[in-house]
Amino acid sequence: MIALSCAHIPARREPKKNGEQALGRSRGGFSCKIHVTVDALGNPLRLLLTAGQRHDITQAYALLEGFDFDQLIADRGYAAEDFIAFLLQRGINAVIPPHQRAKILREYDEWLYRERHLVECFMNKIKHFRRIFSRFEKLDRSYLGFLHFVSVLVWLR
Repeated sequence: MIALSCAHIPARREPKKNGEQALGRSRGGFSCKIHVTVDALGNPLRLLLTAGQRHDITQAYALLEGFDFDQLIADRGYAAEDFIAFLLQRGINAVIPPHQRAKILREYDEWLYRERHLVECFMNKIKHFRRIFSRFEKLDRSYLGFLHFVSVLVWLR
């Protein structure tokens, strides 16, 4: 079982001297998104960063690449029909609620969907580290390095 999620982290504006730095405008202000894949115990497997205005589904394939699993638990941000078809072709059970405005409401296991709290628990664990929740780093590679460091600390607990 693998679960997907993302979180907004506010950040300050900087010039694009070193290229795109995973920062952008969203409803929450100027921020970046942390996309994470966790295992069935809530331990992180893969982390990606995007700008705050980017859709979650843009990183779905990159988050799953190289993993072998039977079930995927994700929120509505990953409920695109193409992505669901991609999962079903590979024999993966997609535990993703359909969009509220979907014409055809797809069935999903609501009890298994409750296990998505593991992703939210991981996000809460990493936000206890000041350097993560405030993003002092200008470069996304530095920030992603600290995210990986904190993920190792979560694995060691």
